[in-house]
Amino acid sequence: MDKLAFTPKNCWDVYNSKKDEAEIQKLSARYLDFLTRCKTERETVDYLTERLTAAGFDVGGFKYGKGFKSLQGKALFAARRGSLGPSAGLHLILAHTDTPRLDLKQRPLQEQSGVAQAKTHYYGGIRKYQWFARPLALHGVVIKDDGTSVKVTLGEKPGEPVFAISDLLPHLAAKQMDQPLRSAFEAEKMNLIIGHRPEADKTAAKKTAAGKNDNADSGTGKQDKIKSNILRLLNEKYGIREEDLYSAELQAVPAGPALEVGLDGSMLGGFGQDDRINVFLALEAMLSNLADKSATPHTQCLVFLDKEEIGSEGSTGAKSRFFEYCVQDLIEAWEPKARFSEVMLKSRALSADVHAATDPDWQDLHEKLNAALVGYGPCFCKFTGSRGKYEANDAHPEYVAWLRGVMNKAGIPWQMAELGKVDSGGGGTVAMYFANYGINIIDCGPPVLSMHSPFELTSKADLYATWLAFRAFLNAK
Repeated sequence: MDKLAFTPKNCWDVYNSKKDEAEIQKLSARYLDFLTRCKTERETVDYLTERLTAAGFDVGGFKYGKGFKSLQGKALFAARRGSLGPSAGLHLILAHTDTPRLDLKQRPLQEQSGVAQAKTHYYGGIRKYQWFARPLALHGVVIKDDGTSVKVTLGEKPGEPVFAISDLLPHLAAKQMDQPLRSAFEAEKMNLIIGHRPEADKTAAKKTAAGKNDNADSGTGKQDKIKSNILRLLNEKYGIREEDLYSAELQAVPAGPALEVGLDGSMLGGFGQDDRINVFLALEAMLSNLADKSATPHTQCLVFLDKEEIGSEGSTGAKSRFFEYCVQDLIEAWEPKARFSEVMLKSRALSADVHAATDPDWQDLHEKLNAALVGYGPCFCKFTGSRGKYEANDAHPEYVAWLRGVMNKAGIPWQMAELGKVDSGGGGTVAMYFANYGINIIDCGPPVLSMHSPFELTSKADLYATWLAFRAFLNAK
């Protein structure tokens, strides 16, 4: 019976040598650095560009054996030519660069009750209460009307002030605590505290010295001296005016570095692991394959896209033609006689997205026989969607069997799971958009605890196993 039954393996039991331990720690250190540095889509694509360029990838095209293209600093397509050429099909790993967060509104600055604030509009599926009363940083870019681009990062350097959204004190929260969680925290009250000190008023100072203070602020906030001071500080530091904020892309994100978690340091905690853990691992997998002198049979491609958390819309999302244009350019450069449809129908892909790990305190929301566990390797999800598999790519059994063979041959621990109990909810990924091309595709990624929170948790062992799984997939025949 033991030989016939299938039991997922704990990665820590499989990768228990000193060599494995050293590799796990090195990979984890690089990942923590990446996660700390890359808190927005633009920062992520900048990192990818830097790493790919250093590895000899052709910037902006596919003239040589490996190259990449990016779009709007938020999406990127990278490829390495295989010995069989594109007509044999591509091996694609797809991941998204965006993550749930708070965006500043187009006109964000306001002053009320002696405090300057920046109004926000949340992005993606957040739990609003998790963003109150915690240190936040500002990351993003401001584009001035002369086309000048100004990068903004505030709240990350040691000794640099951070920002916060104030929460209601329990002494006055009796009514709020009786409300449903969905309505207890209002989006319009998620205002970032950015200052409190009013701009110096030389005229008022002179009158005060003379015993008069006719211009003193009565507390109505009509003079907006605190907001004026914020505008002055922004102008001094970045050379921008309030109007420039209309053409800005500023995000409030958790301040501080990604960290090891647990007494044994076995876990990794940080913002944006959904889905930047897969962006990082896909890049690491492709770059580590470059050291293999034997030619890989299939052309390897990485596709990093934006807007997944809000439906994959826009020019940099999975619903755009960016992927299609890049593949057409790749075919023209490497195998002009190949047909786009032929390449697509022979391609295989991983929709590299994280999976919900079974939360030890909320096990009742998971159907345990079909639930992912932290530490048991990358999780394959045959279908996502919600309830009756609506809006799901349902991977074909032939493809699932092929992937099982790839993982088992490489000795990589893996698991398969659904996203919670059937009637508990659900979610979607980019898989269904690429399935439209006839590509064989399935969701695959490490399990995550506290998904979509400001501090998500993953396992070092899953990080390592998923990296090996992505390498094996890219190199598979």
